[in-house]
Amino acid sequence: MAHLLFDNVTVKYPIYNAGAKSLKKALVNVGTGGFLSKDPGEVLTITALDKVNFELFDGDSVGLIGHNGAGKTTLLRTMAGLYTPVSGSVTTSGKISTIIELGAGLDSELSGYENIYRLGLLLGMTKSQVQNLIPSIEDFTELGNFLEAPVRTYSSGMLMRLMFAVSTSNQPEILLVDEMFGTGDKGFQEKARARMESIISSAKIFVFASHSEDLIKKFCNRVFELKHGSVHEVT
Repeated sequence: MAHLLFDNVTVKYPIYNAGAKSLKKALVNVGTGGFLSKDPGEVLTITALDKVNFELFDGDSVGLIGHNGAGKTTLLRTMAGLYTPVSGSVTTSGKISTIIELGAGLDSELSGYENIYRLGLLLGMTKSQVQNLIPSIEDFTELGNFLEAPVRTYSSGMLMRLMFAVSTSNQPEILLVDEMFGTGDKGFQEKARARMESIISSAKIFVFASHSEDLIKKFCNRVFELKHGSVHEVT
């Protein structure tokens, strides 16, 4: 059984050089819609998630809504274990796969093939599991000989093909997705949508951050709204 529990979770970012530039620029660089505070050492901090509580079980498909910078990506990264709360706890049970940030986990100097192994291992696969998935990843990306080239030579669309193919190649129990359906050319979008629909239907827990009401209505049975560091379920 898949399970994901947030128990009084708070995530904060320090801004050590906030005095050297405008607060507006500091907020943009951090990319969160939380609230500002000063810690005892007078370091400016942004609370991206503030005492967040919720629990997800098998069958939950959650849509995350909120304005740009509201903290949707921060919440996804915390679910995935990429961010550590300053207080509270996150408990997960089940294999997690993420499609969150273009380029995350890639080494620009490594080839496409080498990055397939790198991403696969980061997702918890073994080398033999990645090896078995290589043919399907080659087929899905349609990158051909470019898989032998360093990914620093790739366009953003090629990077998306590679990351999406690896992240969705091994059926996860918990799937975390940050608005990705609009990335890539029309042909790839159609392939990605078809694969996503298949994975979503078989994933035990699905969490999707999006500005599209239509996609959230189609894929999600619960909706969480993020605002100023708080998370509230919309009923």
